[in-house]
Amino acid sequence: MSSREDILQNIRRNTRVRYEKPDLSALEQGAITYADQVAQFCKVVAEVGGRVVTVNEGEDVNALVRKLYPDAKRIASNLKNITCATFHPDDVEASADLDGTDLAVVDGRIGVCENGAVWVQQDVEQRAVYFISEALILLLDRKNLVNNMHEAYQKIDTGEYGYGVFISGPSKTADIEQALVMGAHGARELTVLLL
Repeated sequence: MSSREDILQNIRRNTRVRYEKPDLSALEQGAITYADQVAQFCKVVAEVGGRVVTVNEGEDVNALVRKLYPDAKRIASNLKNITCATFHPDDVEASADLDGTDLAVVDGRIGVCENGAVWVQQDVEQRAVYFISEALILLLDRKNLVNNMHEAYQKIDTGEYGYGVFISGPSKTADIEQALVMGAHGARELTVLLL
């Protein structure tokens, strides 16, 4: 049993009073919606420092990846249709071996229009690939755009690994003097390829 499961079982054993989950339907009814989801999503992703590139019908995604990141030498992807990848992230022995990855191309499951976040469900053993690469490309089907987080949480799944994360723009942080640092906790650049 994992440490996580030990902790959760201890909490369950020691919980005296159980409460039902609150009914959020009233909140969901008043949640924000957008007439043009694609335009809103593109706008917000740009506002948080990322970019959205629309992939046209029949366009070669691999050629587009190469065009967007011509200097990327070490490209990680577990997606079969990404033939420009130079390695599969699970072919490394330890997550530390992913250091030096120029670009990771991964599958985005849900795009949230209100905040530009994309749900990435873990589908590789080495989930560090989502954060350690210098640049990150998320492939997202435009049919998987939702208006708000209420809608997103109804659709998320953590899959076989039990992990997923919302990623919104490139990693950034600022200190007390308001000096902005890009790439402190994840990718320096984020591109969403909207399929």
